[in-house]
Amino acid sequence: MSPVPDRADDHEHDLVTPQLLRGWRLPAPTGGKESRGRILIVGGSAEVPGAVLLAAEAAMRAGAGKLQVATAASVASILSVALPEALVRGLPETSSGALAADGVDRLEDLVEGASAVLVGPGMTDVEEARRLTDRLLPSLDCPVVLDALGIASVTADPGCLQRLAGRAVLTPNPSELALTLHRDQAEVDDDLAGAALELARRTGVPVAVGGVTSWVASPGGSLWRDESGGAGLGVSGSGDVRAGVTAGLLARGAEPEQAAVWAAHLHGRAGERLAAAVGGLGFLARELPAEIPRVLAELEI
Repeated sequence: MSPVPDRADDHEHDLVTPQLLRGWRLPAPTGGKESRGRILIVGGSAEVPGAVLLAAEAAMRAGAGKLQVATAASVASILSVALPEALVRGLPETSSGALAADGVDRLEDLVEGASAVLVGPGMTDVEEARRLTDRLLPSLDCPVVLDALGIASVTADPGCLQRLAGRAVLTPNPSELALTLHRDQAEVDDDLAGAALELARRTGVPVAVGGVTSWVASPGGSLWRDESGGAGLGVSGSGDVRAGVTAGLLARGAEPEQAAVWAAHLHGRAGERLAAAVGGLGFLARELPAEIPRVLAELEI
């Protein structure tokens, strides 16, 4: 986890509270699974299949109705057993087990009809991830979340999301944020809020960056600060869960900024609940998704 930014007062922002969220309610779930959205998650690799598993479960716990996963062929059968709720498709992989860019051709029917797409969790080859995302983005007509190496296309070309007209969310960690902005890590750590605002303005989409304090920045200059969570969330896989929650909320109809702000708080409060249960540190990212519906219930009263 990065240090608490010491320049928060430099930026006008809204503090995320239960009261704020209750005044900005998520779309009410209606009907069956189709009415709650179909989500597609693209990511994983032979060495990191669990990132997709974490994101997928988090998306469903956030309320998405149908789940589709596209991942490395060598681990697809394992994930299909671990995710009995999902359609799981294996994609070509490189010799190192990373997703190969030419696998995009196998996503056409999954993209069609998707309510939201998440790209990036568990990807391990920067160049292949960039080429894959470069080829995938023009085919998307739904909101998208770019996480981890899924942001490689944005690093190369901040304007690559323009055709989505703001219907996207970037969920970098502080290191990925610095890399995407081509700035020094210490400089970004010193002002996470300012860095998030800069990337949001460059790309035209909301940016959600986690840390001890989480920030969500809109391209129009709005800024939200969320102080829920704690040090326990600084654990492997935590960011995959947050990206999955964001995508799940988009799939069920939330607007991009709304999904990013709600996801930050749901993720943080889930971490607080687990920290209280174990007495501080020591909970696992895989335990976070199960807490999401409980936090949602608390907020939606």
